[in-house]
Amino acid sequence: MAESKTPPRRRGRPPKSQNVSYQDTRQALIEFGLAVLTEKGYSYTGIDEILRLAGVPKGSFYHYFDNKEAFGRALIEAYGDFFARKLERSFADDSRPPLSRLEAFVQDAKAGMKKYDYRRGCLIGNLGQEMAALPESFRELLSDTFRDWEARVARVLQQARQAGDIPQSACCESLAQFFWIGWEGAVLRAKLEQSAQPLDRFFHGFMALVQSA
Repeated sequence: MAESKTPPRRRGRPPKSQNVSYQDTRQALIEFGLAVLTEKGYSYTGIDEILRLAGVPKGSFYHYFDNKEAFGRALIEAYGDFFARKLERSFADDSRPPLSRLEAFVQDAKAGMKKYDYRRGCLIGNLGQEMAALPESFRELLSDTFRDWEARVARVLQQARQAGDIPQSACCESLAQFFWIGWEGAVLRAKLEQSAQPLDRFFHGFMALVQSA
């Protein structure tokens, strides 16, 4: 994150509060961090901005996180968990055919991007594009997150193959990997164009691909 000067680490306790616990404050920092980073990216965001939004004194940051890198890792893990739950809300819906579950995820994602005027994208994709300037410890976390998401899409495609909705020759794992490679590009383009059309174009193309694989 961009920061003009790294403050000395302080291990003292934050100001006492009868209403806000340690865990509440730590979670607030993560939530505001996620909101800011999905818009701006890691390299262009300063800790001071997140602290100000969360209402946390600057000197208290190091009570909750060892350093900026540890904060970044916590954000990656939190976003990965959040998005996995988001995926499962669509993918675990047995009332829908498998391919319709993929479409449900896309529709939900489109609504989310529109809600924030296409300013927010995918934190994992954003950080992946910045990787050359990020701590090396982020690389494995980001890769693991993508692999988890790919496995979830692959399961849906396997169910579609079992149902006869896609050819038996389809390689679900490769298609799932292709889905996320293309999806992240579509999200980037949607932010650029401030439109859901790139998401629709990608998904229609992906559906044509899986049904002819």
